[in-house]
Amino acid sequence: MNFKNNVGMLLLGIWLIVSGVAALVPAVYFDGLRVIIAILAVLAGVFILLRK
Repeated sequence: MNFKNNVGMLLLGIWLIVSGVAALVPAVYFDGLRVIIAILAVLAGVFILLRK
């Protein structure tokens, strides 16, 4: 798999995993997690729209 051509999908996958783990395992949650999840979501959306 060539990750250089699928940065948006890679970020989307990471976002899904992080948000799912945060919802299922409350001990993983920390104060900055919401910001990290939001940044991952925005970056994934931008890269998917740019088709990178």
